[in-house]
Amino acid sequence: MSVDTAGTTAPGSLPGCAVVARMLGGSPAGTAAYMTSWLLIEYPGPWAPDAVEHALAEAFGPEQRARVEQLRAEGMRTLLIRQPGRHLRSPHLEGRRVFFGGNGPHGRWLESIRIDELAELADLDLDAIASGTGGLGEPFDGPMFLVCTHGTKDMCCALLGRPLATSLGETYPGHAWEVSHVGGDRWAGNLLVVPHGYLHGQLDPAEAGRVAEAACAGEVEPEHLRGRTGAATQWMQYAEIAVRKHTGLRGLDDVIALSETPVETDLESEAREVRVRAGAEVLDVVISRRTSIGRGPSRCNAMVSPSGYITESIS
Repeated sequence: MSVDTAGTTAPGSLPGCAVVARMLGGSPAGTAAYMTSWLLIEYPGPWAPDAVEHALAEAFGPEQRARVEQLRAEGMRTLLIRQPGRHLRSPHLEGRRVFFGGNGPHGRWLESIRIDELAELADLDLDAIASGTGGLGEPFDGPMFLVCTHGTKDMCCALLGRPLATSLGETYPGHAWEVSHVGGDRWAGNLLVVPHGYLHGQLDPAEAGRVAEAACAGEVEPEHLRGRTGAATQWMQYAEIAVRKHTGLRGLDDVIALSETPVETDLESEAREVRVRAGAEVLDVVISRRTSIGRGPSRCNAMVSPSGYITESIS
C-alpha cells in the first residue's frame, strides 16, 4: 500500500505521522525502547525539545551527567513528568516530586522524594536506582501511568496524548502524569506503565482506560501493546505479545522471552526463533520482519514508512 503524495500537498495540510501510520496499517507491537529503571523528575512545562538535557544540567555536574548516559545504555531512563492540564510558564516549583523505581532482579519497586531544587538530585545514588536496590525514598503505591505529551518533539504526542492524560488524571489522580519523549511518536498516544515496564501505543482515552484497569489488577492488556521494556530485543517483545494473544495469559510475569536465534529464510526479510516461557510451558515463536508496509507523507517528519513483524508459527 502507498499513500505517497509528497510534493502535491502543502506540508501544513498533511496528517501527522501517527495518523499516517494508522492509515498504512502499522502495528506498534515490538517497538518499545529498552528500559528497566526510571528516574522521573517533576518539571512543569512547557517543555522545549531539549528539556530533559536542561534539567539534567541543572541537577548534576558533568561527571554525574556522564554516568546518567552510561546507565541509560543499561536501561535506566531519566524522564520529566508534569501533572495533566495547563502548564506553568516558569519551570520553578517548590516541593517538586521525584520518583524512581524499576523491575529488575530485585523485583518491581517505586519510591518518591520531594525536593526544593534540582541540585538536590546530586545526592541521589544513581547506581542504586539502576541496579534496583532502592531504599532512597518513601515507597510509592503504584502503578504510575505516564502519557507522552512532548509536543515539541512531535506534535502527535501532544495532540493524541493530552486527551489520554486528562482522562487518566480524572480516574487515577496522583498516578497519571504527562511524560517527556519515550520514543515512537508515530505510535501516539503512548502510555508507559511504571514500574510494570509495559509501553502501549495507538491508544485513545477508552483504550488507555482499559490498559490502566488491567495494570491495577496486576495484568497486561495485550491489544496496542508496544512491548515489555525490559525485553532484551524488539524481536523478544513481539514474541511475548504474540504468545499473550495466543494463550490469553495476562499476568505481568506470565510471559517472558528466554532466548533468540536467527533463522535462515528465502524471504527478503529477516527472521528469528524466540523461545518464550508462557506460564508452565515453553513455546518457540518464529517471526519474520517486513521491511515496509507502505509509505506516506506527514507534517511531522516527512515520509512515514512503518515496518513490522509477522508471526510465522508458535509451537
